[in-house]
Amino acid sequence: MKIKPSRNWNEIEKNLNITPEQEVEIQLEMDIIKAVIEARESQKLTQRDLSKKSGVKQPAIARIEKGINSAQIRTIIKLLYPMGYTLRVMPIDSK
Repeated sequence: MKIKPSRNWNEIEKNLNITPEQEVEIQLEMDIIKAVIEARESQKLTQRDLSKKSGVKQPAIARIEKGINSAQIRTIIKLLYPMGYTLRVMPIDSK
């Protein structure tokens, strides 16, 4: 199947056929990554500093922060814990 190059984001997005559930999942992942970045920056840590504290290699942290790779929960916890953070499961409507 040959795919025509799209000219704008709306065309690309339409061709992705993302379900509403996938949109929510993508947004949640982006929110978690943003929170990890904010935690790191609030402590004035570089990716290299966080790598030393967490044991997660700096290039992996960079790929996670850029959204290139999806991180496993275990990796997110490894990043958060040495900064004094954790994940919490909460009802959606308690935001």
